Amino acid sequence: MNTAPEIVSTAFRMLTALGLVLGGLLVCVYFIKRFLKKDVGGSKEQLIKVIASQYIGIKKNISLVEIPGSILVVGVSNDNISLLTKIEDEIVLDVLRQENSRIAPSFSDHLQRLTGRFKQARNR
Repeated sequence: MNTAPEIVSTAFRMLTALGLVLGGLLVCVYFIKRFLKKDVGGSKEQLIKVIASQYIGIKKNISLVEIPGSILVVGVSNDNISLLTKIEDEIVLDVLRQENSRIAPSFSDHLQRLTGRFKQARNR
């Protein structure tokens, strides 16, 4: 008739097993991130950068994409990407790059900067 001790001990064993499984998963994720993802994607400097993007409709936008030597104007829709024009004029390129340097950094730039600080602090 006294089932309270069985419930408590069973619940304790269940939570202990759950903790061990979750801890094991966290350790696996840590080692995967630590050792397997080193230098994926090559250098730290990005060769392709999206300078600006403007939505013109539902799931349709026009983007300025900088590649080494020129800037591409591409149209992006739900199912394809089309090259609209290629800007190669040095004067226009300089103006666009100056405009891009004045734009506030994106969330991903902030996040990369912060994680870089943590990595440097951890490596010291």
